[in-house]
Amino acid sequence: QAQLVETGGGLVQAGGSLTLSCTTSGRAFSPYYMGWFRAAPGKGREFVAAVRWSDGDPVYADSVKGRFAISRDTAQISQALQMNNLKPEDTAVYYCSFAGKPTYYYRFMSGYDYWGQGTLVNVSA
Repeated sequence: QAQLVETGGGLVQAGGSLTLSCTTSGRAFSPYYMGWFRAAPGKGREFVAAVRWSDGDPVYADSVKGRFAISRDTAQISQALQMNNLKPEDTAVYYCSFAGKPTYYYRFMSGYDYWGQGTLVNVSA
């Protein structure tokens, strides 16, 4: 069982930057993927980015490509999401996710076994 904790959310003006971090605890073991999803107010959770643990290969949603960068720390079993040029439409609760089994569904919630509690990112216009 892996417990995930996100940090780094907050209030930022449009055009600004934030970095989210996700650390694991408990019976730590390496994932196959770690990812980020977000849920805007009144909306469902959507895919943001994921990183393949074996080689660090990143995948991004079109809406964040070129602005966000995902990275991993294999020693700490943690990940980070660097968010640049933030827009008001990026306002959401951001969730860290952990795939403990091989999956092709890394763009979907069903591909992940463990989730963090979420951290709020609020981008003002």
